[in-house]
Amino acid sequence: MPLSTGSRFGPYEVISPLGAGGMGEVFRGHDSKLGRDVALKVLPESLATDADYIARFQREAQVLASLNHPNIAAIYGLEGRAIVMELVEGATLSERVALGPLSIEEAIGIARQIAEALEYAHEKGVIHRDLKPANVKITPDGVVKVLDFGLAKIAEGSSPPQGNPATSPTLTVRSATQAGVILGTAAYMAPEQARGQLVDRRADIWAFGAVLYEMLTAKMAFPGESITDILASVVKLEPDWDALPPSTPPVIRKLITRCLAKDRKRRLQAIGEARLVIEDYLADPSAGAEPAVAAALAPSKRRLCPWMALAVAGVLSLALAALSLVHFREAAAPERVLSYSLAPPSKSRIHTFALSPDGRYLALAAAMEGKRRLWVRPLAGLTAQELAGTEDAMYPFWSPDSRSIGFFAGGKLKRISVDGSPPQILCDAPTGRSGTWNRDGVIVFAASNFGPLQRVPAAGGVPIGVTKAAEGELHRFPVFLSDGSRFVYLAKSPSPSTTGVYLASLDGPPPRRLLADTSSASWLPPANGAGSGYLLFHRDRTLMAQPLDAKTLGPAGDLFPVAEQVSLANRDYVQASISFNGVLVYWSGGATLAESQLTWYDRSGKALGNVGTPALMEGFALSPDEKTIAVVRGTSANQSDLWLHELVRAVDTRFTFDLLGNRVPVWSPDGRRIVYTAFGGSYPDLHSKETSGTGPDETLFKNGLERYSCDWSKDGRTLLYVERRSKGADLWVTNMEGDRKPTPFLETAFNETQGQFSPDGRWVAYASDESGRYEVYVRPFPSGPGKWKISVHGGELPRWRHDGKELFYLSPERQLMATAVKAVPGTQPLFSAGSPQLLFDGRIPRLTPGNNVFPYAVAVDGKRFLVQTSLGETAETPLTVVVNWLAAVKK
Repeated sequence: MPLSTGSRFGPYEVISPLGAGGMGEVFRGHDSKLGRDVALKVLPESLATDADYIARFQREAQVLASLNHPNIAAIYGLEGRAIVMELVEGATLSERVALGPLSIEEAIGIARQIAEALEYAHEKGVIHRDLKPANVKITPDGVVKVLDFGLAKIAEGSSPPQGNPATSPTLTVRSATQAGVILGTAAYMAPEQARGQLVDRRADIWAFGAVLYEMLTAKMAFPGESITDILASVVKLEPDWDALPPSTPPVIRKLITRCLAKDRKRRLQAIGEARLVIEDYLADPSAGAEPAVAAALAPSKRRLCPWMALAVAGVLSLALAALSLVHFREAAAPERVLSYSLAPPSKSRIHTFALSPDGRYLALAAAMEGKRRLWVRPLAGLTAQELAGTEDAMYPFWSPDSRSIGFFAGGKLKRISVDGSPPQILCDAPTGRSGTWNRDGVIVFAASNFGPLQRVPAAGGVPIGVTKAAEGELHRFPVFLSDGSRFVYLAKSPSPSTTGVYLASLDGPPPRRLLADTSSASWLPPANGAGSGYLLFHRDRTLMAQPLDAKTLGPAGDLFPVAEQVSLANRDYVQASISFNGVLVYWSGGATLAESQLTWYDRSGKALGNVGTPALMEGFALSPDEKTIAVVRGTSANQSDLWLHELVRAVDTRFTFDLLGNRVPVWSPDGRRIVYTAFGGSYPDLHSKETSGTGPDETLFKNGLERYSCDWSKDGRTLLYVERRSKGADLWVTNMEGDRKPTPFLETAFNETQGQFSPDGRWVAYASDESGRYEVYVRPFPSGPGKWKISVHGGELPRWRHDGKELFYLSPERQLMATAVKAVPGTQPLFSAGSPQLLFDGRIPRLTPGNNVFPYAVAVDGKRFLVQTSLGETAETPLTVVVNWLAAVKK
């Protein structure tokens, strides 16, 4: 029966399909005994009774079993009609070449590893016979793996007599009612292989030369509209030698011509010679240099005169006559659709990413060792390059010429050139939420979590509003259309009737709603500038495409899905990016936050026990009596609500309903109320509700400013919270027993957040980025001289021990730190802090710097810590790259 997800072969479970070829289908599988993923190459059911195919299939297993080399995919065993092989992650060489020519250095490096694999196989008496870019994979670490020895043969003793096409190792001829195949791939066959003659290792050398030519030119050495055309080209014509880059080293150019010599007696005789040429060149590129004149190195290009063309046709007629009666397994598709995985920088966690307009580069905001920076990864390259000076970068976006990147960091909108020049500050953007850049040098961006979009010159300046936001409304994620004037963006408001994706213009009519979905959007313009373009957005984590008329942006076809389970950032920002030439990159690693488990730890980091079940969490707060936990949990609608978990009974009760983004719970000292931030109602504001659930939800303020609760003083009088305005985040207080008049506690030109009252209420610990990164400080409360720095080399999210003698905080590496403190209040308050000491690393999730979400709590005894323990970072999932994605979804 046909295979499907969940099918089993002995101890192997089928996970998903990987591809198909002439000798079988390939699936990702899992070895339940050894706990590893494998590749399962399965002989199709239709061929399971074909003695010839079964023999070849078993021979492939035997051939692979005889080979043990780091550049050849290994075999683990044979299970029924499945060969169990090493699972090689990464892109195939054909997928890489589809993105454009490789650099000289990269192509030669790959060729060297292919040569080493072939040399080893030839020494073992094994000829591949089907070497081509699709049978070469490149792992994320740059290791080349030669795949698919399904057509390989043992060099001695296995070949039929030369000149017999009926039994040729490269041509199988059957009756017209049966399937017949050319053994090999036409474009990479040596002339003798195309004629159905005896082949030896020199056929692999020819294919090696064709592959190296294609790496340097991104063109097949022997193209053609049909297999007959290709075979004719292989037998008689020369490659387009002028297509090789002028910078191709003469020795490499000469190597390719020797590999592609049609007379195998004049062809390179051993692949080890190619390896030596490459190694000598890599050791000293200047040695043996020859004049770089293509004509002197390449065979002369001759046009075929009429009689020669007839002769060629006659020679080919015998070899191709049978082919007119058979079915070719490798019929060329009219459009090439390529899909492969792209690994993020090693040991990093992706925040957001953007594909350049020309489809060649990927900009990633990714954190490594707790420090988030910008990286640029060429899609045709193996490694990502870090851009200096981009600490805390978020939401990258590209200039139209793909040479510069805009991003947000430190409360500013910045730009940086991909050539490594220092970044330039353009304007203030306290909590930027994406931007877009047109060809006239105008940037439209979201400066904060709330309010309208703004515009600023790409050279920097004073931003001005470009949209008008209603009370309590936010505008985010703008994207310019190809005309450079119109743009789409997300407008999100308390009313569903006005929430959706809108179309606006720099100087045109009022905005109009295109879609009712709450999502960021991407735009693919029509190829010729007219007709239908495509608006991409997410709906329940499915990436959707809506065809729209490029001129009117009215519907031009039915909505259709593109990819399932795409990841989201900040609930509405779909982790997908598309270039104007149709390259799509998306991330399907799950929601941005991984599932977490609440776990008790002691001071040494020993786990003492779990609390509740794993869930998508965005922080929590432990009640003063340590009997209940208020947990922020993500919901299926990509929003979040507060839940109350009773520790004794292990019972969960939902606390908030139908409000957007319920976050940052803070308990009153008596445990009877919780204050939290919610985006429901008419205003994004602080809300208060009785923990018994009997009272109504109360909005504390009604002036539409963005606020996040921090702490409630132990005497019950004062609430400390963060208020974000255009200039940044500041700490404010209000009297919870009085008129609740907002009063600033700490207003500066920097961002202050995460404020915490000391147990006696005389001090406030908080985090500030005044030094260029977040550090933990202490100040007297409600006022007074003095400021004391607690953290060293960065720190956030401070918590006091309940006797006030110790401060805890998280390092940039998410380690829990402890600092002994001593405070003496008075007219001249004195405060001192010891050296920070590392307690443990509790796998605490990495959050946006300055975020007011607390992922840990301190028990009253100061000896135990309740920690939101991450169960896995979603950034380990590779990105998916799809070239010509539109053809893929229309199939």
